[in-house]
Amino acid sequence: MRSGDNVGVELRQIEYFVAVAEESSFTRAAERSQVSQSGLSAAIRSLERELGSSLFHRTTRSVQLSRAGMALLPKAREMLRLATAGRDAVAATTAGLQGFLRLGAEQCLGVIDPPALLERFKRREPGIDIAFTQAGSAFLLRQLREEQLDIAFVARPESSRRGDDLHWIQLSQQGLVLLSAPATPLAHGDEVAWEDLEGLTFVDFEEGWGARELSDLAFAARGVNRRVQYTVNDVHTLLDMVRRGLGVALVPEPVSRKPQAEGLAVRRPAVAGSWVVSIATRPALVASPHVAVFLELTAEEAGLLQD
Repeated sequence: MRSGDNVGVELRQIEYFVAVAEESSFTRAAERSQVSQSGLSAAIRSLERELGSSLFHRTTRSVQLSRAGMALLPKAREMLRLATAGRDAVAATTAGLQGFLRLGAEQCLGVIDPPALLERFKRREPGIDIAFTQAGSAFLLRQLREEQLDIAFVARPESSRRGDDLHWIQLSQQGLVLLSAPATPLAHGDEVAWEDLEGLTFVDFEEGWGARELSDLAFAARGVNRRVQYTVNDVHTLLDMVRRGLGVALVPEPVSRKPQAEGLAVRRPAVAGSWVVSIATRPALVASPHVAVFLELTAEEAGLLQD
């Protein structure tokens, strides 16, 4: 880029660049950004033209940051952080809501980072007190229906009947992957047959977690028996047990992308079910100002709102 050039970099291009860098895949970045892959690719090419440098090394099997891309990434993240903070600062000048908001979330939702979202909401609406609970989806939905919670981030199988008593917004839909230690026989290949999982020792979450419900349904539907010998209520403990070779785990894809999962073998079961992440609230609360603001921020963070 020559000095004095008129650079027309757009914030959306920066968002797409960060998504590709973090996902190492144009396909997954497009899904995360709620945009077509062709549209995302065109935006990245336009950004590269504006900056006068290639940002990625592309092959048919991988996408890696170039030297220029590695230099841009921390600045790009800071640009997005400042843009978000700026929008929230402006909104706070006209907000001034007061009240109490009770929220719950299951772990490792992928599409949403609850602590970051709560920080942003608190910055925008400092007059609202927040209470937060982390638990399995079944417990959170029960609390929501019993009016012990106002909003819940839950994960359920695609086939799960949600009923009409709650207001739902779907945030993402992803598949399942099998995690195993690198030295196990299942560590090689891309797709794994369900019959190869018969009789294996599994690490899984407690009953009531969305991921556990989806796994149980998937095995039952195919008549495959499995042994869940290690039951946990924490993603990091599950990953540690798998790494130590104590068992394998069938988990939603976002779990496999956590830093703690690095080095584990990842394979995809043939025709697995979908893990659907949603935000739920009671219909009577949808129009309340504090819930409406939180739902709007959530939709924005999940990429459901476009500039």
